[in-house]
Amino acid sequence: MASFTTTVTWVDVREGLPRHGIPVAVAVTGRHPAGDSDPGAALGEEFWLVRTMYYTNEHRDEDGAVVARNCFVDSDQVIRYASSPDSDESEDSVTHWAYLPTLPGRTTHFLDGDEVRPALDEVRQSATGS
Repeated sequence: MASFTTTVTWVDVREGLPRHGIPVAVAVTGRHPAGDSDPGAALGEEFWLVRTMYYTNEHRDEDGAVVARNCFVDSDQVIRYASSPDSDESEDSVTHWAYLPTLPGRTTHFLDGDEVRPALDEVRQSATGS
């Protein structure tokens, strides 16, 4: 088995944001909704997790109308904003982001066409030691 190592550099959202449209890993913090067994609780347990999202200057709905600006969007179209001292602690927010790692054995995030098969063959051969 081949081992590919990568380094992730986390950026605090207060220090900068990713380029528009680029998929990134984000650290999201927030609170779980209060559980059914505790109807009197306004807020649930706090969390901090990593997920993939993309950053956009303008997020549009199906009709093309801008519904949010300068935000992170996940695959379910859930919008989250960068964390700030003024943000509502009950809302999920992004504290940090990092560019996704490159493809195994490569220095790029994307290959297509005639480049794919040789790259896959090469990385698979290195995994088996052939």
